[in-house]
Amino acid sequence: MTTVAMLGTGIMGAAMARNLLKSGMQVTVWNRTQDRARPLAADGATVAGSPADAVRGADVVITMLLDGDAVHAAMTAASSGLRAGQVWAQMSTVGIEAAGRLAALAAGHGLTYVDAPVQGTKQPAEQGTLIILASGPQAARQTLTPVFDALGQRTLWLDENGASAAGTKLKMATVSYAISLTAVVAESLALARGLGLDPALVREVLSGGPLDNAYLQTKSKAILEGDFTPSFTVRNAEKDTRLIVEAGERAGVKLDVVAAAGERFRRAEAQGHGDEDMCATYHASFE
Repeated sequence: MTTVAMLGTGIMGAAMARNLLKSGMQVTVWNRTQDRARPLAADGATVAGSPADAVRGADVVITMLLDGDAVHAAMTAASSGLRAGQVWAQMSTVGIEAAGRLAALAAGHGLTYVDAPVQGTKQPAEQGTLIILASGPQAARQTLTPVFDALGQRTLWLDENGASAAGTKLKMATVSYAISLTAVVAESLALARGLGLDPALVREVLSGGPLDNAYLQTKSKAILEGDFTPSFTVRNAEKDTRLIVEAGERAGVKLDVVAAAGERFRRAEAQGHGDEDMCATYHASFE
């Protein structure tokens, strides 16, 4: 039986831990805010009091935390419980610069490092239908196959060297699409409202046509109903826009649309919507 340590039990990490437990794995969880980890005990998880206690004896360590600094701090705190040869699947969205730092940290502890961010938010995490964008050595894949199969509908193996950050690079491109599209949907509805029209008319016109898609339907429905229950928060989306723009700058690629989306998320966060779903960028169109 595979034993897994899950560091980070927020919206994504908690759902992922539950799917690992449902698949029959032994799972130990840790979260900086313990109250967010304790409910997993009812699902069969062991709740650890520290990162070191969580990773001790695990076959696989998964990090699903806010950003690179949070991951680095957690794994540094876990150092006394780590052992050479453990597989570390770094599944948070941390950006390219941080991915390099984390790969170096793994090497310093003799860990087998796999860069494996995921495409998908709350619902796919709960359903076990994430897409895992992975780079790491062949030696780790047999160990990770049952883990990734419990978490996602498919895994794309992109490179045999986790330090290449191929998974993180692809995540920057795919999350850029999702974040920019969210801002586009929100702005279109906001413009209709500002012009004195029912924003639902935008959805009606686009539905069933060549510009229709499931994402438009989901996010426009949430905005129209005023349901900003977080699947992926404004705060997280804003963080990702900064990582994406930074990735573009490193590659000499100008990313005007996602940069503008970042400004909208910062406005929405300043208005008090940081913990709401990222489609609350809708509010950024109004004072």
